[in-house]
Amino acid sequence: MRHSPIAQSQAALIACVIVMTGGVMTGGAFAQQPDAPDSSWAQSAQAFIPPGYVAGSVYRTDIAGMTGSLAVFRSGSDDPKMPASAFGRGYALTVKLAGSAGSLKALSGTLSERKPESADELKARAKVHSASSDEAEYLKLHIELAAKANSLPAGTAPCDFGAWSEDKDPKGLNVRAEPNAQSKVLGTLPPPFKFKAKNKSENTPDGGWLTEFRVIGYKDGWFLIEGATPPGKEYEQESAYPKNAPKPYAGRGWVAGNKIGAQYANGDTKMGGLFQAPHVDAQWTPAKNSFGSTISADGGPKRILACSGFWTLVESHDGVRGWWRRLCSSQVTNCS
Repeated sequence: MRHSPIAQSQAALIACVIVMTGGVMTGGAFAQQPDAPDSSWAQSAQAFIPPGYVAGSVYRTDIAGMTGSLAVFRSGSDDPKMPASAFGRGYALTVKLAGSAGSLKALSGTLSERKPESADELKARAKVHSASSDEAEYLKLHIELAAKANSLPAGTAPCDFGAWSEDKDPKGLNVRAEPNAQSKVLGTLPPPFKFKAKNKSENTPDGGWLTEFRVIGYKDGWFLIEGATPPGKEYEQESAYPKNAPKPYAGRGWVAGNKIGAQYANGDTKMGGLFQAPHVDAQWTPAKNSFGSTISADGGPKRILACSGFWTLVESHDGVRGWWRRLCSSQVTNCS
């Protein structure tokens, strides 16, 4: 099953914000949403998930009505060939429960598209993840981003994150007119640039400054970029920056997916691992950085595979593949 077109996802997001800002409760008997719903029934609910889908987290348990809601996503949501969209909410397995609080069991389950949640439920998610921003804020950000889809080439998934070129070819990284290796070269991005000793500052990386840009879209293994800046210029004093430093192509164009890098930034989600789908309720797997520590807003992934909205599909240095919300291109500090 392929994800819905951007236009449909945008409409769904707008509907969600209407519910959210209007303060309408969508959970029936809910008066308050606890910081973490009772999830004792989650394992027993697995039997009711159809083939082709995987379980995420329990996001609602209604003890009074003896029902629960389990987030569910496509099993291929982390496949670079058909990545999931961050502009949808995924699916929900609604189950009937038996037992008592802390020892509930699922008796039956029905899968359907996930419905919008209330403002209180979205804020509660921030408490679960110890986040400074609740999911309502990210919904609004994604609506704004989805609205820009019409300005992108057909079939392009809107994205937003800072990145840099990791291509060390002396000729630079080609920026192409279309997302394929046969299309016209519009310009290039310089390889790592090293200052001469007299110009070098204490901030200068040993390997040289990388060329930074903004990623605004993704399609078929290629990233649509714009706004490339001269390597290191944002970090060096104007008086010390060489006038003959290479100038990158700063317009819009496509670069190959295996040629870019970035740092993990704080995306108000659970640190230390990656999500199976671009959603905070998706299945979560611990992952390591290049130093063997759990990933956080410091350092970056081994590879960037795809993007959707503010989420990126990455591979960690210990081989875990999954989604992380927000990357940045800072070369001198972490991206907290």
